[in-house]
Amino acid sequence: MTHDEHPAAAGDQAHRRSELGAFLRLRRERITPQDVGISHGTRRRTPGLRREEVAQLSGIGVAWYTWLEQGRRINPSVQVLDAIARTLKLDRTERDHLYRLADVPSVPLAAPGRDPQPPENQTILDALTPLPASIVSARYDLLAFNDAYAALDPALVLLPEAERNIMWHLFTVGRHLQPLVEWERETSFMVAQLRSASGRRLGDPHWTEFIRKLSRTSPQFAEMWARHEVAAPDTRRKSFWTVDGELLEVTTTAFAVASSPDVKMWIYTPEDARTQRLLGEQVERYRRVGAAQMLRQGARTGLPA
Repeated sequence: MTHDEHPAAAGDQAHRRSELGAFLRLRRERITPQDVGISHGTRRRTPGLRREEVAQLSGIGVAWYTWLEQGRRINPSVQVLDAIARTLKLDRTERDHLYRLADVPSVPLAAPGRDPQPPENQTILDALTPLPASIVSARYDLLAFNDAYAALDPALVLLPEAERNIMWHLFTVGRHLQPLVEWERETSFMVAQLRSASGRRLGDPHWTEFIRKLSRTSPQFAEMWARHEVAAPDTRRKSFWTVDGELLEVTTTAFAVASSPDVKMWIYTPEDARTQRLLGEQVERYRRVGAAQMLRQGARTGLPA
């Protein structure tokens, strides 16, 4: 313990290193030699893999790996932890737990993807109609939505699935094709949320490239991003335009999706009876003519770009 290290902090670190060692040992013991292409050979007294086998397969020194399991005071790099995680065939939850036990300052997160949402999530979204509802990633990728959400923002849902990103849509498409009324206020808040989320993903090439491309494409986004403002998702009152320019007043509420901690379900609840009626009418219109025709017929959205 260093002179300026608090005894309680030293105890916490020792406990964490002990937990790390136990976790690695138990995960090592569940992997059979056959799982990693090692012939069983002679009778083995060690369940699962030997320490030296894990070290060799991970490309690290045997002593280094042994010290990890023994809870020694060493600081493994992200690259070393990645290699061990691959050897021990850790899933995402186990890998994140490994990083936390190793006290890595910034746990690398999985690359953002567009894996299909579980069918039950879409069932929930559909059951919420005529309330607009969607499932959105921390990077504002639109992953799933119901008919009411499609009626609220038909220009967005018309995009190919891989290009449905709310942030990109807001900063690169004509305002008449966007439903937000208080555009500056809401986009500033959303950029602050994006900035906060990105702080947990420093060095992630997928996030870095996304921010770089959007900053290059939109000077407005670049200016907001440069403010370094941060915010957390919050229940908010928002105003939206219908395709005809009628005003919708709603409260937006976010719910975490347990199966995907990086995404949230957003639900838009009408503030008054007029908004409730208009939302119902928009859903009926969307189901009758579709998103493209809604945009063409809209008194607001049918304007030339």
